[in-house]
Amino acid sequence: MLARALTFALVGLEPRRVEAEAHVYDATPAFTLVGLVDRACQEAKHRVRTSFRAAHLRWPGRCTVNLAPAELKKEGSGFDLPIALALLAASGQVPHERLAEHASCGELALDGRLRRVGGVLGVAEGARRAGLQKIICAPDACAEAALAGVEPIGARHLSEAVAYLRGDGEPPAFVARDGRPQHVSLDLADVRGQERARRALELAAAGSHNMLLGGPPGIGKTMLARRLPGILPPLDRAAALEVTRIHSVAGLVDPDHPLISEPPFRAPHHSASTAAIIGGGPRLRPGEASLAHRGVLLLDELAEFQRPALEALRQPLEDGEILVARAAGSARFPASFQLIGTMNLCPCGARGDPGAQCSCSPQRIAAYRARLSRALLDRFDIVVTVPRPRASELQAPSGEASEAVGARVVAARRRLAAATPGRSAAADELLTRAVERLRLSGRGRAKVAAVARTIAALAEAENVEPEHIAEALAYRSPPELAP
Repeated sequence: MLARALTFALVGLEPRRVEAEAHVYDATPAFTLVGLVDRACQEAKHRVRTSFRAAHLRWPGRCTVNLAPAELKKEGSGFDLPIALALLAASGQVPHERLAEHASCGELALDGRLRRVGGVLGVAEGARRAGLQKIICAPDACAEAALAGVEPIGARHLSEAVAYLRGDGEPPAFVARDGRPQHVSLDLADVRGQERARRALELAAAGSHNMLLGGPPGIGKTMLARRLPGILPPLDRAAALEVTRIHSVAGLVDPDHPLISEPPFRAPHHSASTAAIIGGGPRLRPGEASLAHRGVLLLDELAEFQRPALEALRQPLEDGEILVARAAGSARFPASFQLIGTMNLCPCGARGDPGAQCSCSPQRIAAYRARLSRALLDRFDIVVTVPRPRASELQAPSGEASEAVGARVVAARRRLAAATPGRSAAADELLTRAVERLRLSGRGRAKVAAVARTIAALAEAENVEPEHIAEALAYRSPPELAP
């Protein structure tokens, strides 16, 4: 007897329809699983068989399960439940008609419990596109599945799923929540002094600009960078779902609060590989750049990262997406993020600090600068050298809080979205002279113009004036960071 259960495999972020086809017949008991499955999926044979015993269900005789289409690679343990339900339908233990109304996704434990897997949101979206209104999944995946607009059926055990499909009982009802965790951001009021760096941080937030902070160690560069998310506006519904979809594939969604409504913040260690930053690996998973989509990617100690990993960021910084291509296939991940970098000005860290003596030779400094290519530095809209704060600044009262700065950022973004400020003739003339004297590239000129528009929007000016251009030019690469 033949039966089918519907689920979806994720290729990148896109759900692809997969049918678990089960054929059972009387013969010597055996279980064959085909359909281009990986090791984790192949091991489903043992989990499914043992869970049948735990749920006191009859095991069919000889059975063959095909995960179609066979040309599509099936990865992970999320196919356990569809395989089990297809076998149950093929052996007449659950009705075919009821099973056809549902998609399913989940891993089976040896005692029959249903476990949550990554990518439930993508599977639920695939079910909605296929015209299905319900998905059977683990209870702690219900909130994530509900974001796709389908009704989740939370089954704690395989026996509960069987009873539900037979009409003998209903799993506990899923109660929808707002899905928004209480997010506590770091406050800019904690930062003492550093007025120029605080101004640059506000500009970066208002205009979504990439920013590089350089200076001696221990002066607050990382402290400032980590407070950027606190002055960014929350994500709208469409952007929040897009970000949640990426984190769902990576298995990083909070089961109780699945919707990521705040801009994500990622800060990988400088030992991270190119695949960890960009994405890829054996299963083509999103990297840190994609996990920071519509948020902030902080690269602390920028010059210590591997050169190939840094150079690989150049393309997503321009295109806002990453195409990971491997011999086994390719996947496209969104990667529109703000890049924030921090670094010392020399290997010993004393350069730029009046209170310390730099011990680096010119050759060491040149080699240190060469770790960052001119092409990468040119992609930073704002570059600031941060000085060591004075004792009086460290003892001063708290600075302006993130709430007040965030309000200005939101207002500036609204003005920029409503109408782009034009440039006055004097501002155009200053920008033209700057291109010639500072030898700005075409990208550099565009970066200066964009920062100047943000400055004008924060100043509530109708046009970009020469003073706005002058301030934007002050944020280009200083001599200390020039390659």
